Amino acid sequence: MAGSSTAEKGGPPTPAFFFDVASPEAYLSAERVLALMPVPCEWVPVRADGLPAPERWDAFRCAEERDIALARVERAAAARGLQPLRWPEPFPFDSTLVMRAATYAKGLGKTVAYALAAFRQAFAGGRSLEDADGVVLAAAACEMHPAAVLKAIELRSVADALDAATDAAAQRGVRDVPAVWTPSGGVFHGDDELERAAEALAR
Repeated sequence: MAGSSTAEKGGPPTPAFFFDVASPEAYLSAERVLALMPVPCEWVPVRADGLPAPERWDAFRCAEERDIALARVERAAAARGLQPLRWPEPFPFDSTLVMRAATYAKGLGKTVAYALAAFRQAFAGGRSLEDADGVVLAAAACEMHPAAVLKAIELRSVADALDAATDAAAQRGVRDVPAVWTPSGGVFHGDDELERAAEALAR
């Protein structure tokens, strides 16, 4: 589909940033990856639950452990001058529909705009993106027609494209999101690894 990587078009492979909108750590990375990377990166929507070792935001041993993890994300957001973090209800939420919408946006060349709008709806606006209403709100922020988006998220071809991107990410060694893949074959996982990814791409 449109928006494919340069590697798929026969050119040299492009660095890639893999994300799932349900991940608050991917939100932190998305807000700074454009400025941090020394070269353009392809933004690739994937399903975190389809990767080998996704971080589970619903698998804490106790409420205190969960509070500590969420507070860490809140502190990071505040330290970077982002809007106060608001947790969607429910959290974590099922990102199936929003990631299909992100896949559709990729075909339109609007991956970054849509992803950032969706991340901000979720973690600055505190809105769950499990349902179509939240998906459409994010789409409106980047001038994607609501009716087209609603149709796209129900298409088998869009769902298959998202699954294929997830499988391809796993084959590249991506085990969780956020992650940056470099043409040398390196994979850098987590927001804390973005600087190392930038250093590797600058060589």
